[in-house]
Amino acid sequence: MFDLWQVVLKAWNFLAEPFSFEFILRAFASALIVGTLCAVTGSFLIVRRLSLLGLVVSNSVIPGVAIAFLLSLNIFVGGFLSGVLATLALSWLQLKTRIKEDAAMGIVMAVFFSLGIILITEIQKTKKVDLNEFLYGNILGITYPDLFTSLGIGVVALVIVYVLFRQLVLRSFDPLWTEAVGLPANRLHYTLMALISLTVVASMQAVGVVLTIALMIIPGATAYLITKRFATMIKVAMGLGVVSSIVGLYISFYLDIPSGPSIVMVSAVLLLATIFLGPLVRRLPWQALYDRIYGVVVLKDETVPNTAALERADKE
Repeated sequence: MFDLWQVVLKAWNFLAEPFSFEFILRAFASALIVGTLCAVTGSFLIVRRLSLLGLVVSNSVIPGVAIAFLLSLNIFVGGFLSGVLATLALSWLQLKTRIKEDAAMGIVMAVFFSLGIILITEIQKTKKVDLNEFLYGNILGITYPDLFTSLGIGVVALVIVYVLFRQLVLRSFDPLWTEAVGLPANRLHYTLMALISLTVVASMQAVGVVLTIALMIIPGATAYLITKRFATMIKVAMGLGVVSSIVGLYISFYLDIPSGPSIVMVSAVLLLATIFLGPLVRRLPWQALYDRIYGVVVLKDETVPNTAALERADKE
């Protein structure tokens, strides 16, 4: 005989068991921070078509982390400064040479990443350092100081986004109009790059610098498919980022697989589900309900003009 109570009890035990371990509690808290922060900053990269730039910044923090470790300084500060330096180097190549943007990105990423690997390899000769933790993270090894540092960085980054939201949105959709109305377009660009660096260093301990860019781009790309308003896109991306992080941690806990890649794969599954199930959802009788939820549209074919998107963002 089917016993509903037993099923509910087993489901509850399944969900609650990981929380009996303190390190899992810290991991879930870190997942909430990382999932939210990556989704917000990554959404700006999606609409600006600068996903590769995010990859450049994420890989460029490694030399700063290594140098900070050698000098016994805060690795978060070192990573942030290294990311900002990479952004300045990229701008210098574009302004002072004939090298195109995509080639300049490739050069900066290759140089900084290679330098970081060299420095970490040298560190490993005298000190016991796990290179994988720099590259792929270890969310299950998050300590309270790491957690509070990530929380502080995340709060600072989100406050900056909140204060400058309209300016950042305008800069993302129409740089020329941004300059025409007297806003500092270049300063807003570098502000966003600084936010990307903050996101990377805040997520470094959890998912590593290699996988951070995946967590920044995939939820944002998924949200881009199911919404026509940028503010809504950020909200959807945040939800997807948090869900991916939590589900990925559960999978990592029960299947004993690396947590960072697990989180990214859950994000990828959600993206594929959105792509393939979107046409089916459009045929369902409650599609009109989706159209009324914050302007969400399930895989609409039409492209929203930049001016219309700006008007919607401005109204919000």
